[in-house]
Amino acid sequence: MGAGGPRRGAGPPDGGWGWVVLGACFVITGFAYGFPKAVSVFFRELKQDFGAGYSDTAWVSSIMLAMLYGTGPLSSILVTRFGCRRVMLAGGLLASAGMILASFASRLLELYLTAGVLTGLGLALNFQPSLIMLGLYFERRRPLANGLAAAGSPVFLSTLSPLGQLLGERFGWRGGFLLFGGLLLHCCACGAVMRPPPGPPPPPRPDPAEDHRAPSGGRARRRLLDVAVCTDRAFVVYVVTKFLMALGLFVPAILLVNYAKDAGVPDAEAAFLLSIVGFVDIVARPACGALAGLARLRPHVPYLFSLALLANGLTDLISARARTYGTLVAFCIAFGLSYGMVGALQFEVLMATVGAPRFPSALGLVLLVEAVAVLIGPPSAGRLVDALKNYEIIFYLAGSEVALAGVFMAVVTYCCLRGKDAPSGPAAAGGTSDTEDVEAERDSEPMPASTEEPGSLETLEVLRPRAGSPGPEPEVEAVPGLGHESRHQAGGQQA
Repeated sequence: MGAGGPRRGAGPPDGGWGWVVLGACFVITGFAYGFPKAVSVFFRELKQDFGAGYSDTAWVSSIMLAMLYGTGPLSSILVTRFGCRRVMLAGGLLASAGMILASFASRLLELYLTAGVLTGLGLALNFQPSLIMLGLYFERRRPLANGLAAAGSPVFLSTLSPLGQLLGERFGWRGGFLLFGGLLLHCCACGAVMRPPPGPPPPPRPDPAEDHRAPSGGRARRRLLDVAVCTDRAFVVYVVTKFLMALGLFVPAILLVNYAKDAGVPDAEAAFLLSIVGFVDIVARPACGALAGLARLRPHVPYLFSLALLANGLTDLISARARTYGTLVAFCIAFGLSYGMVGALQFEVLMATVGAPRFPSALGLVLLVEAVAVLIGPPSAGRLVDALKNYEIIFYLAGSEVALAGVFMAVVTYCCLRGKDAPSGPAAAGGTSDTEDVEAERDSEPMPASTEEPGSLETLEVLRPRAGSPGPEPEVEAVPGLGHESRHQAGGQQA
């Protein structure tokens, strides 16, 4: 792919090795979202071995999820400093080592530190860089790529849980943890394929011994996390939307089985309801990604995301009084469809909102906010169920929060951000004639802009030489530590 010379206006390849990267993102997304839930099949044995209650053993999954979301800024800093491939390889080793060490645990505290902290951190160091690398390889087909990658979550969730049940019956929870640790080494294989996209080399860097004008470069080296993205109004709207969404989005899926049992549904049929949600989700995510990539819909993806949130919230509100198995199945189909749409569009909207250069820092901050919401929403819903013994109120509350998130984003985007709601990038409308847009966008930006986003990846800070430029006029300051990886991927970036 990198054999040919650089093409003027060349952007992300939208194919080629990108499909391999997409397959790796599919696997990583499946592990990140499915693994914390799959570990719960061992909780009964953990309760017996350690003499603990369900809430004590459930902290293993909770800590894992908290690390996955809460370490977003740390992951952004490490990606900026070392690059996606190195961070993912280290993350795969950490995730695997956590589960292997957990198989030798003699106390719950040791499980919290190994399976919870180490494995959760390893999954986080794989999840965020994989999304960043996906954005480097896809632009015109990015909605479809995000939808296909997001489909890894329901696929792995529906496979890892039965696999964990089988391993637990054959080898016990210790053998299951040990084998799961070996399975997580596939994250290293996924990290190994994350080579930078091809492109023209960056302009030559001045010799540090001869260049004494580098106050801005020094600032770029210090700012590994670009918190300046928080001044972007569109990003603030997205963060508020994600916070409201995370308060209620996951609650119905968590309480669905117990809600069905409380309504008199047999245990086996109640458990099958989650499988229905998963099957619909598997189809909905790539289908919604393909839909969002259409030329007429691509500029309006924020509104499509708002519609998905509103549909999910209304599904919860309408189905709060569902008591028969038929109505619960209908709820699962509608919920799985809207849930899949939300999952397919959430990161596409973020990429379109902040652009590729600031996406690593923005994603880290968004995951941190989502971690706070996840630690508030589902636990509060569980306490309300214990106190009120009523699931209807919980469904009304969760549905209202998600619907409010959808209405908030649509109204604020329409009233306050109407010139900024179209996806950024040369292929915003999904067309193929993007060279003129790239050049126009490049001409409209002041030259110093390339050195004013130090929190991004180095490859996203390198400004390609403009047509007719006599030499290395743009000043390029590199974030140390990315080395040759950034030099190869420099040409494929487009803010």
